[in-house]
Amino acid sequence: MRFCHRTTAFLPYSHGMARSLLDRNLTPKVQEALGDTRVVSVVGPRQAGKTTLVKQLQRRDPDATFVTLDDDPVREAAKQDPRAFVEGRPGMLVIDEVQRAPDLMLAIKASVDRDPRPGRFLLTGSTNLFAVRQIADFLAGRMESLQLHPLSQGEIEGRQERFIDAVLEGEVGIGMRVDLSKRDYLNRACAGGFPEPLLRTARQRRQRWFTSYVREVTAREVRDVAELSRIGELPRLMRLIGARHTSVLNVADLARDARMPERTVHRYLDVLEAVFLIQRLPAWAANLTSREARQSKVIIVDSGLAAHLRGASPEALVRPEVARGADGPILEGFVVGELTRQIGWSDSSLSLHHYRDRTGIEVDIVIEAYDGRVVAIEVKSAATVAADDFQHLALLRDRLGVRFRTGLVLYAGEHGLSFGERLAALPIAALWRHPSQERVPATRAVRPR
Repeated sequence: MRFCHRTTAFLPYSHGMARSLLDRNLTPKVQEALGDTRVVSVVGPRQAGKTTLVKQLQRRDPDATFVTLDDDPVREAAKQDPRAFVEGRPGMLVIDEVQRAPDLMLAIKASVDRDPRPGRFLLTGSTNLFAVRQIADFLAGRMESLQLHPLSQGEIEGRQERFIDAVLEGEVGIGMRVDLSKRDYLNRACAGGFPEPLLRTARQRRQRWFTSYVREVTAREVRDVAELSRIGELPRLMRLIGARHTSVLNVADLARDARMPERTVHRYLDVLEAVFLIQRLPAWAANLTSREARQSKVIIVDSGLAAHLRGASPEALVRPEVARGADGPILEGFVVGELTRQIGWSDSSLSLHHYRDRTGIEVDIVIEAYDGRVVAIEVKSAATVAADDFQHLALLRDRLGVRFRTGLVLYAGEHGLSFGERLAALPIAALWRHPSQERVPATRAVRPR
């Protein structure tokens, strides 16, 4: 198989304008995996663009076949005779929403064990496939799974982001300047990255989409992961989690507010994470002290969805007398989302965490590379920054020594500024407008309204 370097996702412009193509930055990684791995899966939330991505790859291989298990007759055929379904095809078989027929996994395993050529199966799933037991058991060691998120800001603007790789290499971007205001950042955060609501100009229309999305995902995708007795309560649980967005998660408090047993809430959290509605940001420790706190933060996977669940709007959040600090969680979750997306196409093996110890030292985000390098990030919703904002970053720098690459305050201001040894303030837009980013023609850009 031969593919072009990048593939694209279709996004319609609003107001009757022509359709546009947006590059997905994960595509080269999918192509690399197909070159040496028997089974490749692209997983992520419903409506993030998985089907479009794999169809673009399938169309570039004349022998490839695309089928979707969202089609009832196709799904029934896959369930009735899995072996016949996967055999006898000359090229790559692309199976969309494969979690809807998990018995296919045994047939795929048998097929790739007989014929171990790479790139034989390309799968998509709206659940974490390794959370489906049959898949985890059958394809371990045979499948590489890549996660596609809603659109990143770089993809929206037509840029290949490499912010994480740059700052890990010490390319901080001091001296950069952007022309975005706090209101601009809030507009972007509250719009999110799902293509459909991103292009709805009326806030009420976006709210309707998000309401339907939560209802449909909890009613449909959850059944592919687990049998839950109180599935109708998941939308209400999501609203309670939204109120805790970017906070350290106290499951006992959540269970009390939800009027559910704590054990049940633990189970539901696992399921909501498996269907890509939430993510948990684990606590980070490197034997710095015995006093680290080990609870995870809970993050709604898309900042637009988080804003919807919290009833937040840019108009309200930009007014201090109304927002009362509510802008902080929205922008922090926005930053976590952008970093999570970039990990998918980073050159490094990375993980995201938060840091908190019992003495009160907190750092919003810790990026750790496989080789031990660390970048620490604080997110500030204000348009100004001061030396006190770096206090906890400096403490972490001094404890980690050479492992600490840089400490950043990402803020809603305009300038990249140095604040001492390996410490800097950068505009939040550095995530996608860092001087290291690769730009593609501006005609591909679709900006959120």
